[in-house]
Amino acid sequence: MPTSKNFALIGAAGYIAPRHMQAIRATGNQLLAAFDPNDSVGIIDSHFPNADFFTEFERFDRHVDLRRRAGNGGQIDYVSICSPNYLHDSHTRFALRSGAHAICEKPLVLNPWNIDGLLEIERETGKRINTILQLRLHPAIVALRDRVRNGPREHKHEVDLAYVTARGHWYLQSWKGDPKKSGGIATNIGVHFFDMLHYIFGALQINVVHLATETKAAGYLEYENARVRWFLSVDVEDVPAAQRESGQRTYRSITVDGEEIEFSGGFTDLHNRSYEEILGGRGFSLEENRTAITTVAAIRTGKVTPSQGDGHPFLKHQA
Repeated sequence: MPTSKNFALIGAAGYIAPRHMQAIRATGNQLLAAFDPNDSVGIIDSHFPNADFFTEFERFDRHVDLRRRAGNGGQIDYVSICSPNYLHDSHTRFALRSGAHAICEKPLVLNPWNIDGLLEIERETGKRINTILQLRLHPAIVALRDRVRNGPREHKHEVDLAYVTARGHWYLQSWKGDPKKSGGIATNIGVHFFDMLHYIFGALQINVVHLATETKAAGYLEYENARVRWFLSVDVEDVPAAQRESGQRTYRSITVDGEEIEFSGGFTDLHNRSYEEILGGRGFSLEENRTAITTVAAIRTGKVTPSQGDGHPFLKHQA
């Protein structure tokens, strides 16, 4: 039987943290310590009621260090990182310097040059930073990638991507509404889609931004094997009228050459699958994040040119 691993969790009060707690338990491991400045973390009781919890990073740091130095087998083997995006870089460094491997939520970092520093920390410590790129494990996405790879290459595929996930007024008041902390809409809600596009269609060649506001973004991307029109939003008004009238607050659509790619199901166990791969030594590495991080950084800092390239159909409804 494989030995159970000891985990610590940074960002225990966040939206995505329960999926990590569930994955730690599902893979037969233990959460020993958790940290979050916010103490709304009762969810821990559903998974690891005996985990130590800290609201001050300094005390959490001391606890992890004491475990490391005790030499009694209670040291932390992995630190799972679910903190705000702009802190991922620092928290992965903390994990490795504490003698643990890291498992970091998307986006790994906000800028591609931050990856270079993390590669250096990996070399110095001999520990590994694993990243959650769960769409790469989705059966429908893997099947599409195989179809593209094995199909004819006479022309590029025509792809439309729309993702609307409505958020209330709280969103812009939280760290997610601050581009310096979240990276903006394209980074915060879109980075895993841009990684998916690169994973399926190859190297990125052209990146044009058509729209960039606090609540929505759109543009055109060209990859080795695809031309992509994309639209992202947290504004409920961008949910198509028929779905909105039925009470739906999210909308996701990806078409390839006019054919809808159905992958709305199969998401519930992707974090479990991610952990299984990581614990088996098959996690996604730092370099595998570079194209997506470069893509969203260019969208964040690039000039908006509405007339350049082919615009997503949803742009027609924008004021």
